[in-house]
Amino acid sequence: MNTKRSWRGSKNLSKDAQCLLIRMVNRRGAIFNRSLFKYAEILELERAADELLARGQARLLKEEDYALFVTCLPKDVLVRGAKAAQRTDVRASWPKSKLIDYFLAQVPFRVAAEHCGAAQFIALDDVRPLEFLLYLYFGKTEEDLKNFALRDLGIMRTNKVSSFKARFTDGDEARACFHYSQLLDRIELKSPSVHQEAVADIFSGPDCPSDYAADLRSRAACQVGQFFEKLGDKDLARQLYRAGSSPECHERLVRLLYGAGNKADAEDLLRRMIDDPASDDEFMFASDFYARKFGGRRAGLCTELLRAGVTLTVDDTYRGNPEAGVAGVMRRRGYRVFFAENTLWHSFFGLLFWDELFESDLLHSSFDWVPHCLKDRSFARRFAAQIDAKLDAVRSGHALNLLLRPIAEKWGRPNGIFAWDHVDVDALRLLLSGTSGDGIATIVRSLCQNFRDMRDGFPDLMLEKDGIVSFMEIKAEGDVIRRNQLTRLRQLGNAGIRAEIARVDYRFDPEQDYVVVDVETTGSWASGDRITEIGAVKIRNYQVVDEWHSLVNPQRAIPAKITQITGITNEMVRDAPVFSDIADSFMQFMGDGIFVAHNVNFDYGFISYEYRRLERRFRFPKLCTVTGMRRRYPGHKSYGLGRLCEHYGIELETHHRALCDARATGHLLSLMNFKREGGATDRADEAA
Repeated sequence: MNTKRSWRGSKNLSKDAQCLLIRMVNRRGAIFNRSLFKYAEILELERAADELLARGQARLLKEEDYALFVTCLPKDVLVRGAKAAQRTDVRASWPKSKLIDYFLAQVPFRVAAEHCGAAQFIALDDVRPLEFLLYLYFGKTEEDLKNFALRDLGIMRTNKVSSFKARFTDGDEARACFHYSQLLDRIELKSPSVHQEAVADIFSGPDCPSDYAADLRSRAACQVGQFFEKLGDKDLARQLYRAGSSPECHERLVRLLYGAGNKADAEDLLRRMIDDPASDDEFMFASDFYARKFGGRRAGLCTELLRAGVTLTVDDTYRGNPEAGVAGVMRRRGYRVFFAENTLWHSFFGLLFWDELFESDLLHSSFDWVPHCLKDRSFARRFAAQIDAKLDAVRSGHALNLLLRPIAEKWGRPNGIFAWDHVDVDALRLLLSGTSGDGIATIVRSLCQNFRDMRDGFPDLMLEKDGIVSFMEIKAEGDVIRRNQLTRLRQLGNAGIRAEIARVDYRFDPEQDYVVVDVETTGSWASGDRITEIGAVKIRNYQVVDEWHSLVNPQRAIPAKITQITGITNEMVRDAPVFSDIADSFMQFMGDGIFVAHNVNFDYGFISYEYRRLERRFRFPKLCTVTGMRRRYPGHKSYGLGRLCEHYGIELETHHRALCDARATGHLLSLMNFKREGGATDRADEAA
């Protein structure tokens, strides 16, 4: 493909022809009805279209365009064309899909072209050169120019860098990467014919002069190999896996060889993977598989690690959010807890190497946010001296200022490594002070060497107690530990940083704090009405351990009908604090509690909306005593708070006042929790 020669002529087009060419490239589809072109900036559309035809940038329709041609025609045009071609069996009542099938099967292209107006259509000629130019610019396959339009409309954000570096070393690397990137796009269509063509494109494709090109080729080989492996063609799958050089190809090949009884070749490949692994993940798989299949070990590393993990009882209200449940348990045990996962390490890496990543002219276009050197794994080689110096600072305990400088100078500047609102300075300080500098440097060097593979799989929580930092991966029932998570745990452990798995055992936890809340409001619409009173009681192990109450100035009049129900008047709230004045106090009272209310979505909705007005987040697990009582105590005609309190003898002196209703709801919670814990009904009646 000679891109320069193919597109040299476009520079000499008139302005109208250039505009039309860009319009056609950016439109959906490959063929166009020139009579429908209507662009204000193009003065002479017909002349522009003729110029594109004359210069070879566009062409008339060919038989290969037949399916696209009839598909884009309106139904009435197809019917008229069939009648003009003397096709009397065609019915106007047929759906368009049936008409299209009829034309393709019964009407020759030249006949359809004559009677359906094909002369008005043109198609872009070879667009592959343009796609190649877009690939050079974006670093990924693009078929149109929509990103530029989105940028110009202000919808897509772009970086402000004014000078850019070439993305690829030379033309050979660019063409190889383009070839295999387009191949990866095509095989997203799960078609046997497409994948059969892909086999030829892999085996006869261009050589890979760089690691990045080889990675793309290996990804294609692995995906096509898996496709044919599922179809049962394991011989072809093995050939494809051998054509790839990635850990994924090696793993699939080992499994196929071993499954086919070719254990000698499988063992030989495993030994090579162990002796010279392409990544820590590959070493982990190879050593584990070898130990189980050739070394006599019965359990895999994942199973052993899960068995060695600690089991934590978490209240079953936290189903769906086990990390938050474990965080609460660990805080009660005296730990400081940070939701770390990948964000902590991403922000550490991005801040430490900010200058190298974002101040070294390594971005390749205004649409890039991540330097290509992280994708092609050349970052460690390019900046070896700077990396060594900064990791020495990490080891010696002098790295904090290196992290704080970009926070002070670059805060909010967009980048593709981390989000600024995820930067937790306290967590970064603790990471540096509570773990081994050598250990942190080991992990960060691995990120430098292979950021693409190392960027995820880190444990969910970072814990600190008595100045010692550790990490914890949370696994609830039914969860499996992924390979990258297993690798990160072992990498952290090998670096001298404690990391373990916590298995969650969901059940009723009597030590869990439940915050039973009731709100009184000016109406029933959370986004329009406002809170007039909040009452809350904190319950632990069936005992009320604390209470919280406040009238709230709703900053609007209380309707008379609401005053009749609640007894709260405008005079009572006139001098009360507005919600923003009590927001911190109530949030502190919630702590790690579970939000409980009678018809919980009403109370939770009002309070969360008040925090939203303050641009703050309010997020807690919820428990509804209406739903819980229906489930555990069926048969009542009404599950209103007043009726339930009457039935179970629960005191409700001033119904529709927040603290009184919260206390009464707390008794219903105790009834529910006795059932959740397995207590007998008579014991529950006793508690009520």
